[in-house]
Amino acid sequence: MKLHFHKVPVPMQDSFSIRHDRVPNFGKPLHYHPELELHFTIKGEGIRLIGDNVAHFKEGEVILLGEHLPHAWRGKENGAGAVMDASWVEAIVIQFSTDCLGREFFQLPEAYLLPRIFELAKKGLLFHGTSAELIKALMYQSVTATRFERVLLLLQILQVISEREEFTTIASAHAFYKPSEHESARLNNVLVFTLANFKREISLEEVAAVGNLSVTSFCRYFKTVTNKTYLDFLTEVRISHTCRMIIEDRYPIAMICYECGFNNVSNFYRHFKKFTGMTPFEYKKRYNKELSA
Repeated sequence: MKLHFHKVPVPMQDSFSIRHDRVPNFGKPLHYHPELELHFTIKGEGIRLIGDNVAHFKEGEVILLGEHLPHAWRGKENGAGAVMDASWVEAIVIQFSTDCLGREFFQLPEAYLLPRIFELAKKGLLFHGTSAELIKALMYQSVTATRFERVLLLLQILQVISEREEFTTIASAHAFYKPSEHESARLNNVLVFTLANFKREISLEEVAAVGNLSVTSFCRYFKTVTNKTYLDFLTEVRISHTCRMIIEDRYPIAMICYECGFNNVSNFYRHFKKFTGMTPFEYKKRYNKELSA
């Protein structure tokens, strides 16, 4: 989890990079690069680190990362078998610099909205609503498009991002906490432990021991590094997993509650409403409505 500089490989004949990854895990350690990055998670779930934000990610997320913003996606450990299976993660990633289409292009009067978006992206932008769906469709097209078509598709994506502004920022403004290598290794151990054990009860004493800290020191440490308490983070991981199970619609909601680590239904409903703004039944109804639209 030491912070690494990453050199984005761009083919000699191209102005920017487009990748369609299907891999056992996203794999890269916490890193940064001068290019902006548009990341669409098609498949997979786990924990993502963006700036000073640590959160659970799931399929369908579309995120724009600004220049030099530290980030990493850590999926659930699935092993690295030779044959791709259902446990692999999948994403489309577009990486581009602010001068990829010419040093003055993004300074044109017609592109006056983009510099502001690029500045906001330094905190990371999570897209939602119609904008997210439009961006996903354009990113899918870009994978198989010709080189010239890719330029046009990138411009369409930037138009959606700048004109619709359906996004929320992820990291706090100008406040990226840079832990030491030792602290980063500790955080990594805690995240791996949480992903492997969130379905059962986890005490603060247990997770503090994973970080080799007292409970008081661990709580202070985790809040400093992530800007949230460990219990809030654990609940966020559980709720995210719950949302996925509700969408899959294979089990009753009462059963999903216990499968995701909650010890009683009323406690589950309270946390679900707090984190999503709706009840599990409302969430399921809304998803089904969007699916049939």
